[in-house]
Amino acid sequence: MARKPASMYRRIERPYTRRKYMGGVPGSKVVHYDMGNLQEDFPVKISLVVKEPVQIRHTALEAARVAANRYLLKMVGRTNFYLKLRVYPHHVIRENKQATGAGADRVSSGMRHAFGKAVGTAAQMETGQRLFSLAINPQHLVEAKTALIRAGHKLPTPVRIVMDSGMELIK
Repeated sequence: MARKPASMYRRIERPYTRRKYMGGVPGSKVVHYDMGNLQEDFPVKISLVVKEPVQIRHTALEAARVAANRYLLKMVGRTNFYLKLRVYPHHVIRENKQATGAGADRVSSGMRHAFGKAVGTAAQMETGQRLFSLAINPQHLVEAKTALIRAGHKLPTPVRIVMDSGMELIK
């Protein structure tokens, strides 16, 4: 059965996070939270900030992370940036799976006791919360901005890029 569209899970719900009481929550797709050069202290720090309250699925977080990291590795090199994903997908998303096909009307019970089964996780974000932080040298600022814009295209919400030292708007 195909996954339901992420637009069904964009709105903030009451957090459902107690994995102790749930059986079989799928693992998060996010592989790394810190990328690039973790030792060096870079002078310029910019962030990707969410404009609206939203839930972002773990698959979208991973897609945004991969897009930004791959672009930065290609354009500035592994030792010239530090990228950090600042949220963790704690909220467990449930889905009430329906039987389809011939004879499905006899099998499924519709919306009766429709609590749903855990199908994934999501990070709940508030307005103005930072999603990615990127530290870089000043000569690579244009590439850094492009990398965060590419990451923003993978997310289900409008985003903006800000400088962390005074929160000035870049985009």
